[in-house]
Amino acid sequence: MPIKSTCAAAALLAASGATFAQNSASSSDAPAEIEQVVVWGTEVKASSVYMDTTDITMRQADHISDLLRTIPGVDVGGAHSMNQRITIRSMDDKDLRISIDGANQNTYMYHHMGNLQIHADILKSVDIDVGTNSVINGGLGGAVRFETKEAKDMLAAGESFGARLQGTTSDNSGHNYSIAAFAQLGDTVDLLAYYNRVERDNYEVGGGKIIGSDGNELPGTDGTVRGLKGEIDDALIKVGFDFTPSQRLEIGYESYTDEGDYSYRPDMGLATDLAITNSLGVPLLWPTEFSRDTITANYDLLIGSHTEIKAAVFQNESNLWRDESGYAENPDFVTWAAIVEGDAKNTGFNIIGETEFGSSINQTLTYGVDVIKYETEYQASYIEGGVDSSSEDATNSAVFVQDRIEFGMFAVIPGVRFDEYDVNSTVVDKSYDDVTTSIAAEFQPTDALVFKASSTELFKGPELSEVFTGAGLFETPNPELEAESGVNNELAFAYGDAILGADLFSVGATFFNTEIDGYIYQYASPAMDNVGDMEIEGVEAYVGYDIGGLRALITYSDAESELDAFDEYSQYQGARIDRQQGDTWSVNLDYTFSNLDLALHYDVLMVDDVAAGPDLDGASLENAKDGFTVHNISLQWQPLQRLQLTAGIDNVFDEFYASQSSRTGTSFHPRFGQLYLTDYEPGRNIKATVAYQF
Repeated sequence: MPIKSTCAAAALLAASGATFAQNSASSSDAPAEIEQVVVWGTEVKASSVYMDTTDITMRQADHISDLLRTIPGVDVGGAHSMNQRITIRSMDDKDLRISIDGANQNTYMYHHMGNLQIHADILKSVDIDVGTNSVINGGLGGAVRFETKEAKDMLAAGESFGARLQGTTSDNSGHNYSIAAFAQLGDTVDLLAYYNRVERDNYEVGGGKIIGSDGNELPGTDGTVRGLKGEIDDALIKVGFDFTPSQRLEIGYESYTDEGDYSYRPDMGLATDLAITNSLGVPLLWPTEFSRDTITANYDLLIGSHTEIKAAVFQNESNLWRDESGYAENPDFVTWAAIVEGDAKNTGFNIIGETEFGSSINQTLTYGVDVIKYETEYQASYIEGGVDSSSEDATNSAVFVQDRIEFGMFAVIPGVRFDEYDVNSTVVDKSYDDVTTSIAAEFQPTDALVFKASSTELFKGPELSEVFTGAGLFETPNPELEAESGVNNELAFAYGDAILGADLFSVGATFFNTEIDGYIYQYASPAMDNVGDMEIEGVEAYVGYDIGGLRALITYSDAESELDAFDEYSQYQGARIDRQQGDTWSVNLDYTFSNLDLALHYDVLMVDDVAAGPDLDGASLENAKDGFTVHNISLQWQPLQRLQLTAGIDNVFDEFYASQSSRTGTSFHPRFGQLYLTDYEPGRNIKATVAYQF
């Protein structure tokens, strides 16, 4: 009895749709050995859309965006390996709950990089709640749960050992190699050892020219973005203990390192880095290393046929180090030259249980505890002597309970959550607490159709200060800073059945309105502050059509934000969230030739323009965002049972573009002049992968 997700109605139908797909697959005559290779792929599930969650290794993802950008309501900004910035409904990763194997990843390390560093190859599954739709997750904008691979999924019945080798090469992004070994040690112990190395290159943008806001090629550029070349090493060890058929303990350790001579501002385009570098007379590239070490222990317990308990204990430590001694090349800035280091540690545990009971009225009770302690440290050791250092900490503790009450075609889902947040930072030293509630109602007149309405109260305490710029050392106190609160309202429907000649025809939509009271703006002057009430509203929709070997999916999403500013911050009136993107369409087509063991994939992402307008933390001179259309194709062939060959082309038509969830536009700086911020994505990229499983 799996723990159920009480998200939008689309997720309910996604579950039944996935079951249909699995049943169809089980009736295939394909040999079991083929499934051993297929299982290496990543499953992606989202509450905003029904997707066939079968293997999508054919996308050869070397960035999280390759997995998630076609999910309605979700985007990943940032083209640099250190700037994977997930957004949901325009809200960035600081407003989401992000975890890997149950370990919380939310750490505000550096405003020029994202809060998540992970390579897609290591992932078994990604489960996304688009929006906060229940009291289980907390946070403001939703949750993303990454799960890494484990040995018990890799071995076929009767096998006690296996291994897998994979290599990928591309003409415009670099290469990566991975090796995995997995074993069943006796009846109760399984082991996975995994290592992946990525050698990233400086890529060329679409069209081979870096074009400025005036439409002309930027002086001093040749179409190749500098400051991207580096190496990623990702190692994972997992040991599982099946004490009984109803008890499992899994202990994991992951070590992730990303290092290279990188640009000072990984989220900004080459044009900005060149302008600042030339003005200051300092290096363009800086020796940089990011490392993340995560230790997890996950325990699953099944009690009878009615109760399941899942518990996780974790410690996640991230470290960002940079050699800034290059400032000494200019005598005017020799006092800035230093070795700078920021460290962030998340330690915690969570327990979630689910119990089913009842006869004429069925109930599913979900309950749990969630505790996270955040600790940050900063140190700058200056070449000419002296050290700056600072530290901050915060603890968030929560308990929650939710009940799903089913009677006939109807279900009511009430929930309540209590959060206590204690923060000790330069900006604020205070304790916050709040009781939030949720209520949802479902109507399912047939097995194929479901409607859902929900309302969930929101709460989030103030973030700790940014780590790498001082961990509060240079912040201004604001003891009046309040926690953010609000409500997320949703209305959804989903339908899926074998009609219109299809094996499965699916359609669904989620309409939402999110209100965040006391929205916190990091760069309010003179200190971080509540600047007004933010409203975000929009829709996510999809239509799917599966017949024979063809799977087709069309998605649409739109999220528009607007701030009702407080009187003292009237200059922000009507401002949108800077990560907001235009109306977004995607088309996904997959066709499988089962008799040839051949699969084809095509997807296109179409993003509309965003007009200029007031925003928070956007470009100051020109913040309109250009729309774009990007096409990707790939094919996968399995000529032997254990050999898999994949080839594809990303950005087939060599589009010059930037994600609208990345930095875009032109700003003015009093010293550096106009800065073109746009973080360009790679141009056409031809990729090929060979994988062999022993």
